[in-house]
Amino acid sequence: MTQSGLAVFDMDGTLLDSLPDIADCVREILASHGQPPVSDAVVRGMIGNGVQALVETLIRTVDPHGQIGINPDETVQQFLRLYMPRATRLSCLFPGTEDALETLRAQGWQLAVCTNKPEAAARQILDHFGLTSLFASIGGGDSFPVRKPNPAHLLGTIELAGGHPASTVMIGDMMPDLLAAKGASARSLFAAWGYGNPAFAKEANGSAARMADVPEKAAALLA
Repeated sequence: MTQSGLAVFDMDGTLLDSLPDIADCVREILASHGQPPVSDAVVRGMIGNGVQALVETLIRTVDPHGQIGINPDETVQQFLRLYMPRATRLSCLFPGTEDALETLRAQGWQLAVCTNKPEAAARQILDHFGLTSLFASIGGGDSFPVRKPNPAHLLGTIELAGGHPASTVMIGDMMPDLLAAKGASARSLFAAWGYGNPAFAKEANGSAARMADVPEKAAALLA
């Protein structure tokens, strides 16, 4: 089946299982403040809204009364310093990712990435896995004045890819992905294999249990 649509992917929890590296950075930040580590499961709930939001959630979790004195802006910079050199040390693509992307391309889809992760980090990771050339555009969390769930982030990514919202499917695992798609008048496909609550699927136009299902599920949304 030939398609002329645009498939836009979130990164963390959709293309990439980035939790191990992100969690390691969070634990190193806590250790620098003399605080005990938190589990991967706790960090998982902090992912999806960008570094600033991750840090704010971390502070609310471990220092709700401000007794430790963690500075948000300094901690954002600390996280970026820690994360950039190790972004692919433990992280890996979700099973079936490369095959699904190649299948979509063979079917005529254009591909793009729309992530709240900084663009430099997103490009570094895609380069590491040899995927950069597959994507017509990469919209990071700092590529535009706003980021998901603001639809302008997705709309900017679509425009850079030469696509149109009406023929776009946003694939992601968190509410910012689904809300951005809705606001942009694009279709949304919930990545059920990712980090998001399964209940989020109710807010999407469709759901895929695994990456291998994306080509079929995405095509159905534009049929």
